[in-house]
Amino acid sequence: MEILVQKFGGTSVGSYEKMNEVCKIIKAYKETYKDLKLVVVVSAMGRKGSPYATDTLISLLSEINDQPNKRELDMIMSCGEIISGTVLTNMLQVRNIKATFLTGYQAGIITTNNFSDAKILDINTERILKELNDNNVVVIAGFQGKTEDGEITTLGRGGSDTSAVAIGKALNCSRVEIYTDVDGIMTADPRIEPDAKVLDCIDYEEVFQMAEKGAKVIHPRAVSLARSANITLSIKNTLNPEFAGTRICTECQREYMEYEVKNSLMTAVAHKDKVAQVKIKASEDDFTNILNDIEKENISIDMINFFIEEKAFVVEEEYIEQLENILKKSNIEYSIRKNCAKVTLIGAKINGIPGVMSRLVKALSKENIPLLQTSDSSMTISCLVDSNDISKSVHAIHNEFHLN
Repeated sequence: MEILVQKFGGTSVGSYEKMNEVCKIIKAYKETYKDLKLVVVVSAMGRKGSPYATDTLISLLSEINDQPNKRELDMIMSCGEIISGTVLTNMLQVRNIKATFLTGYQAGIITTNNFSDAKILDINTERILKELNDNNVVVIAGFQGKTEDGEITTLGRGGSDTSAVAIGKALNCSRVEIYTDVDGIMTADPRIEPDAKVLDCIDYEEVFQMAEKGAKVIHPRAVSLARSANITLSIKNTLNPEFAGTRICTECQREYMEYEVKNSLMTAVAHKDKVAQVKIKASEDDFTNILNDIEKENISIDMINFFIEEKAFVVEEEYIEQLENILKKSNIEYSIRKNCAKVTLIGAKINGIPGVMSRLVKALSKENIPLLQTSDSSMTISCLVDSNDISKSVHAIHNEFHLN
Protein backbone atom coordinates (compact mmCIF):
# COMPACT_ATOMS: atom_id res chain seq x y z
CA MET A 1 0.00 0.00 0.00
CA GLU A 2 1.47 3.35 -1.07
CA ILE A 3 0.62 6.10 1.42
CA LEU A 4 1.24 9.83 1.17
CA VAL A 5 0.92 12.18 4.14
CA GLN A 6 -0.04 15.77 3.35
CA LYS A 7 -0.03 18.50 5.99
CA PHE A 8 -1.96 21.74 5.57
CA GLY A 9 -1.08 24.66 7.84
CA GLY A 10 -3.30 27.29 9.39
CA THR A 11 -3.25 29.61 6.39
CA SER A 12 -4.28 26.72 4.13
CA VAL A 13 -7.38 25.92 6.19
CA GLY A 14 -8.16 29.45 7.38
CA SER A 15 -11.42 29.84 5.48
CA TYR A 16 -13.92 27.93 3.32
CA GLU A 17 -12.25 29.42 0.25
CA LYS A 18 -8.81 28.17 1.33
CA MET A 19 -10.22 24.76 2.25
CA ASN A 20 -11.78 24.55 -1.19
CA GLU A 21 -8.25 24.78 -2.64
CA VAL A 22 -7.18 21.97 -0.30
CA CYS A 23 -10.08 19.85 -1.55
CA LYS A 24 -8.97 20.46 -5.15
CA ILE A 25 -5.46 19.24 -4.32
CA ILE A 26 -6.77 16.09 -2.64
CA LYS A 27 -9.21 15.39 -5.47
CA ALA A 28 -6.44 15.80 -8.07
CA TYR A 29 -4.26 13.27 -6.25
CA LYS A 30 -7.12 10.81 -5.94
CA GLU A 31 -7.91 11.06 -9.66
CA THR A 32 -4.27 10.96 -10.84
CA TYR A 33 -2.95 8.24 -8.52
CA LYS A 34 -5.70 5.65 -8.24
CA ASP A 35 -3.86 3.34 -5.84
CA LEU A 36 -2.45 6.08 -3.60
CA LYS A 37 -3.81 6.30 -0.04
CA LEU A 38 -3.96 9.79 1.47
CA VAL A 39 -3.52 10.89 5.08
CA VAL A 40 -4.18 14.61 5.59
CA VAL A 41 -2.93 16.35 8.74
CA VAL A 42 -4.40 19.78 9.54
CA SER A 43 -3.55 22.73 11.74
CA ALA A 44 -6.08 25.02 13.42
CA MET A 45 -7.94 27.45 11.18
CA GLY A 46 -6.02 30.67 10.49
CA ARG A 47 -3.55 32.57 12.58
CA LYS A 48 -3.72 34.95 15.53
CA GLY A 49 -6.97 36.91 15.42
CA SER A 50 -8.94 34.26 13.57
CA PRO A 51 -11.93 33.01 15.61
CA TYR A 52 -10.70 29.39 15.86
CA ALA A 53 -6.93 29.94 15.79
CA THR A 54 -4.92 28.47 18.66
CA ASP A 55 -4.04 31.91 20.08
CA THR A 56 -7.72 32.85 20.09
CA LEU A 57 -8.64 29.69 21.98
CA ILE A 58 -5.87 30.35 24.51
CA SER A 59 -7.23 33.86 25.10
CA LEU A 60 -10.56 32.40 26.21
CA LEU A 61 -8.73 31.17 29.32
CA SER A 62 -5.99 33.77 29.68
CA GLU A 63 -8.55 36.59 29.87
CA ILE A 64 -9.94 35.08 33.08
CA ASN A 65 -6.78 33.40 34.41
CA ASP A 66 -3.30 34.63 33.49
CA GLN A 67 -1.84 31.27 34.51
CA PRO A 68 -4.37 28.62 33.44
CA ASN A 69 -3.81 25.00 34.35
CA LYS A 70 -1.86 23.37 31.52
CA ARG A 71 -4.11 20.31 31.44
CA GLU A 72 -7.19 22.41 30.71
CA LEU A 73 -5.16 24.64 28.41
CA ASP A 74 -4.26 21.62 26.28
CA MET A 75 -7.88 20.58 26.12
CA ILE A 76 -9.01 23.93 24.72
CA MET A 77 -5.99 24.25 22.40
CA SER A 78 -6.72 20.86 20.87
CA CYS A 79 -10.14 22.13 19.73
CA GLY A 80 -8.68 24.23 16.91
CA GLU A 81 -7.46 21.27 14.88
CA ILE A 82 -10.65 19.33 15.62
CA ILE A 83 -12.72 22.18 14.17
CA SER A 84 -10.65 22.49 10.99
CA GLY A 85 -10.46 18.72 10.57
CA THR A 86 -14.20 18.12 10.84
CA VAL A 87 -14.98 21.04 8.49
CA LEU A 88 -12.47 19.86 5.86
CA THR A 89 -13.74 16.28 6.09
CA ASN A 90 -17.31 17.41 5.46
CA MET A 91 -16.19 19.52 2.51
CA LEU A 92 -14.56 16.43 1.01
CA GLN A 93 -17.64 14.33 1.62
CA VAL A 94 -19.99 16.75 -0.18
CA ARG A 95 -17.59 16.53 -3.14
CA ASN A 96 -18.10 12.74 -3.18
CA ILE A 97 -14.64 12.03 -1.78
CA LYS A 98 -14.75 9.34 0.89
CA ALA A 99 -13.19 10.80 4.03
CA THR A 100 -13.15 10.34 7.77
CA PHE A 101 -11.78 12.51 10.56
CA LEU A 102 -9.67 11.37 13.52
CA THR A 103 -8.42 13.36 16.47
CA GLY A 104 -4.78 12.86 17.37
CA TYR A 105 -5.63 10.36 20.06
CA GLN A 106 -8.13 8.50 17.82
CA ALA A 107 -5.27 8.22 15.33
CA GLY A 108 -3.22 6.41 17.97
CA ILE A 109 -0.71 9.14 18.86
CA ILE A 110 0.66 8.42 22.35
CA THR A 111 2.67 11.16 24.07
CA THR A 112 4.45 12.05 27.28
CA ASN A 113 2.42 13.84 29.95
CA ASN A 114 4.27 17.14 29.54
CA PHE A 115 1.20 19.28 28.83
CA SER A 116 1.61 21.98 26.14
CA ASP A 117 4.98 20.56 25.07
CA ALA A 118 4.42 16.81 24.89
CA LYS A 119 6.69 14.48 22.91
CA ILE A 120 5.42 11.58 20.82
CA LEU A 121 6.24 8.18 22.33
CA ASP A 122 4.47 5.90 19.85
CA ILE A 123 1.78 5.80 17.18
CA ASN A 124 -0.59 2.86 16.94
CA THR A 125 -1.51 2.92 13.23
CA GLU A 126 -4.24 0.27 13.42
CA ARG A 127 -7.16 2.72 13.14
CA ILE A 128 -5.48 4.76 10.37
CA LEU A 129 -4.75 1.64 8.31
CA LYS A 130 -8.32 0.36 8.78
CA GLU A 131 -9.73 3.63 7.40
CA LEU A 132 -7.25 3.64 4.51
CA ASN A 133 -8.19 0.06 3.62
CA ASP A 134 -11.81 1.25 3.49
CA ASN A 135 -10.60 3.72 0.83
CA ASN A 136 -11.10 6.78 3.01
CA VAL A 137 -8.99 9.91 2.91
CA VAL A 138 -7.98 10.02 6.58
CA VAL A 139 -8.00 13.58 7.96
CA ILE A 140 -6.13 13.83 11.27
CA ALA A 141 -5.86 16.68 13.77
CA GLY A 142 -2.24 17.74 14.08
CA PHE A 143 -0.56 19.18 17.18
CA GLN A 144 -2.16 16.70 19.60
CA GLY A 145 -2.22 13.24 21.10
CA LYS A 146 -2.96 11.51 24.38
CA THR A 147 -1.00 10.07 27.27
CA GLU A 148 -1.12 6.39 28.17
CA ASP A 149 -3.63 7.44 30.86
CA GLY A 150 -5.90 9.01 28.23
CA GLU A 151 -5.15 12.68 28.94
CA ILE A 152 -5.30 15.04 25.95
CA THR A 153 -1.95 16.72 25.20
CA THR A 154 -0.58 19.18 22.68
CA LEU A 155 2.87 19.05 21.13
CA GLY A 156 4.06 22.65 21.44
CA ARG A 157 5.66 24.71 18.69
CA GLY A 158 5.70 23.03 15.31
CA GLY A 159 3.30 20.40 16.59
CA SER A 160 1.35 19.89 13.37
CA ASP A 161 4.53 19.55 11.28
CA THR A 162 5.81 17.06 13.83
CA SER A 163 2.51 15.14 13.79
CA ALA A 164 2.63 14.80 10.01
CA VAL A 165 6.21 13.55 9.87
CA ALA A 166 5.71 11.21 12.83
CA ILE A 167 2.63 9.70 11.16
CA GLY A 168 4.60 9.38 7.93
CA LYS A 169 7.34 7.55 9.79
CA ALA A 170 4.86 5.22 11.52
CA LEU A 171 3.27 4.40 8.14
CA ASN A 172 6.66 3.83 6.46
CA CYS A 173 6.10 6.67 3.99
CA SER A 174 8.99 7.77 1.81
CA ARG A 175 7.59 11.29 1.38
CA VAL A 176 5.56 13.87 3.32
CA GLU A 177 4.18 17.03 1.73
CA ILE A 178 3.96 20.22 3.81
CA TYR A 179 1.58 22.81 2.32
CA THR A 180 1.88 26.45 3.31
CA ASP A 181 1.37 29.93 1.81
CA VAL A 182 4.72 30.21 -0.01
CA ASP A 183 6.17 28.36 -3.02
CA GLY A 184 8.87 26.64 -0.96
CA ILE A 185 11.94 27.39 1.13
CA MET A 186 13.52 30.61 -0.06
CA THR A 187 17.00 32.10 0.10
CA ALA A 188 15.59 34.77 2.46
CA ASP A 189 12.25 36.00 3.77
CA PRO A 190 10.58 37.52 0.67
CA ARG A 191 8.82 40.09 2.84
CA ILE A 192 12.28 41.50 3.61
CA GLU A 193 14.34 40.51 0.56
CA PRO A 194 12.46 41.08 -2.72
CA ASP A 195 15.13 39.19 -4.70
CA ALA A 196 14.76 35.99 -2.67
CA LYS A 197 14.29 32.86 -4.78
CA VAL A 198 12.85 29.41 -4.13
CA LEU A 199 15.38 26.64 -3.51
CA ASP A 200 14.73 23.51 -5.58
CA CYS A 201 16.44 21.24 -3.10
CA ILE A 202 18.12 21.48 0.29
CA ASP A 203 19.75 19.09 2.74
CA TYR A 204 18.16 18.29 6.11
CA GLU A 205 20.97 19.92 8.07
CA GLU A 206 20.80 23.16 6.11
CA VAL A 207 17.05 23.54 6.50
CA PHE A 208 17.39 22.57 10.17
CA GLN A 209 19.84 25.44 10.58
CA MET A 210 17.48 27.78 8.73
CA ALA A 211 14.59 26.84 11.01
CA GLU A 212 16.76 27.17 14.12
CA LYS A 213 17.95 30.60 12.98
CA GLY A 214 14.46 32.00 12.40
CA ALA A 215 13.04 30.77 9.08
CA LYS A 216 9.44 29.69 9.75
CA VAL A 217 8.51 27.38 6.87
CA ILE A 218 8.95 24.17 8.85
CA HIS A 219 9.81 23.43 12.48
CA PRO A 220 13.22 21.91 13.43
CA ARG A 221 11.52 19.05 15.31
CA ALA A 222 9.85 17.88 12.12
CA VAL A 223 13.09 18.16 10.14
CA SER A 224 15.00 16.09 12.70
CA LEU A 225 12.31 13.42 12.68
CA ALA A 226 12.27 13.30 8.86
CA ARG A 227 16.04 12.94 8.76
CA SER A 228 15.96 10.06 11.26
CA ALA A 229 13.43 8.21 9.07
CA ASN A 230 14.99 9.27 5.73
CA ILE A 231 11.67 10.82 4.68
CA THR A 232 11.73 13.31 1.82
CA LEU A 233 9.86 16.48 2.74
CA SER A 234 8.25 18.54 0.00
CA ILE A 235 7.38 22.15 0.85
CA LYS A 236 4.57 23.33 -1.44
CA ASN A 237 2.12 26.20 -1.85
CA THR A 238 -1.58 25.44 -1.36
CA LEU A 239 -2.50 28.20 -3.81
CA ASN A 240 0.12 27.12 -6.39
CA PRO A 241 0.14 23.31 -6.11
CA GLU A 242 1.53 22.76 -9.63
CA PHE A 243 4.80 24.42 -8.62
CA ALA A 244 7.40 21.84 -7.62
CA GLY A 245 8.34 23.59 -4.37
CA THR A 246 11.38 22.60 -2.34
CA ARG A 247 12.55 19.06 -1.59
CA ILE A 248 14.37 18.30 1.67
CA CYS A 249 16.22 14.99 1.55
CA THR A 250 19.58 13.21 1.82
CA GLU A 251 20.02 13.15 -1.96
CA CYS A 252 19.93 16.94 -1.98
CA GLN A 253 23.34 17.04 -0.36
CA ARG A 254 24.86 15.10 -3.27
CA GLU A 255 23.10 17.27 -5.85
CA TYR A 256 24.16 20.37 -4.00
CA MET A 257 27.79 19.26 -3.80
CA GLU A 258 27.83 18.77 -7.58
CA TYR A 259 26.25 22.18 -8.02
CA GLU A 260 28.69 23.94 -5.70
CA VAL A 261 31.67 23.26 -7.96
CA LYS A 262 30.69 26.22 -10.09
CA ASN A 263 28.46 28.15 -7.71
CA SER A 264 28.49 29.71 -4.26
CA LEU A 265 28.42 27.39 -1.26
CA MET A 266 26.00 29.73 0.46
CA THR A 267 22.37 28.64 0.63
CA ALA A 268 20.27 31.26 2.41
CA VAL A 269 19.97 34.09 4.91
CA ALA A 270 17.67 33.64 7.91
CA HIS A 271 16.75 36.13 10.59
CA LYS A 272 15.22 36.17 14.06
CA ASP A 273 13.98 39.34 15.77
CA LYS A 274 12.90 40.09 19.34
CA VAL A 275 16.17 39.01 20.89
CA ALA A 276 18.36 40.79 23.44
CA GLN A 277 22.11 40.92 24.00
CA VAL A 278 23.26 40.19 27.54
CA LYS A 279 26.72 41.10 28.84
CA ILE A 280 27.96 39.89 32.22
CA LYS A 281 31.06 40.69 34.26
CA ALA A 282 31.55 37.75 36.58
CA SER A 283 34.11 35.19 37.72
CA GLU A 284 34.15 31.75 36.11
CA ASP A 285 32.52 30.23 39.20
CA ASP A 286 29.78 32.88 39.33
CA PHE A 287 29.08 32.50 35.62
CA THR A 288 28.90 28.71 35.96
CA ASN A 289 26.30 29.13 38.72
CA ILE A 290 24.34 31.55 36.52
CA LEU A 291 24.35 29.05 33.64
CA ASN A 292 23.07 26.36 36.00
CA ASP A 293 20.19 28.61 37.10
CA ILE A 294 19.41 29.49 33.47
CA GLU A 295 19.22 25.78 32.64
CA LYS A 296 16.89 25.11 35.58
CA GLU A 297 14.55 27.84 34.32
CA ASN A 298 14.58 26.30 30.80
CA ILE A 299 15.86 29.54 29.30
CA SER A 300 17.57 29.04 25.94
CA ILE A 301 20.63 31.20 25.23
CA ASP A 302 22.54 31.61 21.98
CA MET A 303 25.62 33.25 20.44
CA ILE A 304 27.72 32.68 23.57
CA ASN A 305 31.07 34.54 23.58
CA PHE A 306 33.55 34.16 26.46
CA PHE A 307 36.18 36.77 27.23
CA ILE A 308 38.45 37.09 30.25
CA GLU A 309 36.57 40.02 31.78
CA GLU A 310 33.19 39.66 30.12
CA LYS A 311 30.71 37.05 28.90
CA ALA A 312 28.12 37.83 26.22
CA PHE A 313 25.16 35.89 24.90
CA VAL A 314 21.76 36.36 23.27
CA VAL A 315 18.34 35.49 24.68
CA GLU A 316 14.81 35.80 23.32
CA GLU A 317 13.05 38.85 24.77
CA GLU A 318 10.27 36.73 26.31
CA TYR A 319 12.81 35.36 28.81
CA ILE A 320 14.29 38.70 29.91
CA GLU A 321 12.27 39.00 33.13
CA GLN A 322 13.22 35.47 34.24
CA LEU A 323 16.84 36.10 33.34
CA GLU A 324 16.99 39.40 35.23
CA ASN A 325 15.68 37.69 38.37
CA ILE A 326 18.60 35.25 38.15
CA LEU A 327 21.17 38.00 37.51
CA LYS A 328 19.89 40.22 40.33
CA LYS A 329 20.07 37.30 42.74
CA SER A 330 23.67 36.66 41.67
CA ASN A 331 24.64 40.24 42.55
CA ILE A 332 26.93 40.71 39.54
CA GLU A 333 27.39 43.51 37.01
CA TYR A 334 25.39 43.06 33.82
CA SER A 335 23.74 44.92 30.96
CA ILE A 336 20.88 43.97 28.63
CA ARG A 337 20.42 45.49 25.19
CA LYS A 338 16.90 44.92 23.86
CA ASN A 339 15.54 45.34 20.33
CA CYS A 340 18.20 43.25 18.65
CA ALA A 341 18.00 40.81 15.76
CA LYS A 342 20.08 37.84 14.66
CA VAL A 343 20.84 37.55 10.95
CA THR A 344 22.46 34.28 9.84
CA LEU A 345 24.25 33.23 6.65
CA ILE A 346 23.83 29.48 6.02
CA GLY A 347 25.89 27.25 3.75
CA ALA A 348 27.54 23.84 3.53
CA LYS A 349 31.01 23.71 5.16
CA ILE A 350 30.97 27.48 5.55
CA ASN A 351 33.92 27.54 7.94
CA GLY A 352 36.21 25.91 5.40
CA ILE A 353 35.97 28.77 2.92
CA PRO A 354 38.51 31.58 3.35
CA GLY A 355 37.23 35.15 3.49
CA VAL A 356 33.55 34.54 4.22
CA MET A 357 33.56 36.42 7.52
CA SER A 358 35.54 39.25 5.98
CA ARG A 359 33.06 39.61 3.11
CA LEU A 360 30.13 39.52 5.49
CA VAL A 361 31.58 42.20 7.78
CA LYS A 362 32.46 44.41 4.82
CA ALA A 363 28.94 44.03 3.39
CA LEU A 364 27.41 45.24 6.66
CA SER A 365 29.98 48.00 7.07
CA LYS A 366 29.28 49.28 3.57
CA GLU A 367 25.66 49.84 4.63
CA ASN A 368 26.75 51.49 7.92
CA ILE A 369 25.23 48.66 9.97
CA PRO A 370 26.84 48.32 13.43
CA LEU A 371 27.82 44.70 14.17
CA LEU A 372 27.13 43.97 17.84
CA GLN A 373 28.32 40.37 18.06
CA THR A 374 29.05 37.30 15.93
CA SER A 375 29.10 33.52 16.29
CA ASP A 376 29.74 30.72 13.82
CA SER A 377 29.48 26.98 13.29
CA SER A 378 30.37 24.57 10.51
CA MET A 379 27.35 25.76 8.49
CA THR A 380 26.45 29.23 9.81
CA ILE A 381 27.71 32.69 10.61
CA SER A 382 25.33 34.70 12.79
CA CYS A 383 25.47 38.47 13.22
CA LEU A 384 23.72 40.41 15.94
CA VAL A 385 22.40 43.79 14.78
CA ASP A 386 19.90 46.38 15.92
CA SER A 387 16.34 45.35 15.04
CA ASN A 388 15.97 48.49 12.91
CA ASP A 389 18.72 47.12 10.65
CA ILE A 390 17.13 43.73 9.86
CA SER A 391 16.07 44.54 6.31
CA LYS A 392 19.32 46.26 5.40
CA SER A 393 21.37 43.41 6.91
CA VAL A 394 19.48 40.65 5.11
CA HIS A 395 19.68 42.51 1.81
CA ALA A 396 23.40 43.29 2.21
CA ILE A 397 24.34 39.67 2.94
CA HIS A 398 21.95 38.23 0.34
CA ASN A 399 23.43 40.52 -2.30
CA GLU A 400 27.07 40.00 -1.27
CA PHE A 401 26.85 36.23 -1.63
CA HIS A 402 24.80 36.29 -4.85
CA LEU A 403 21.83 34.37 -3.46
CA ASN A 404 19.43 36.12 -5.85
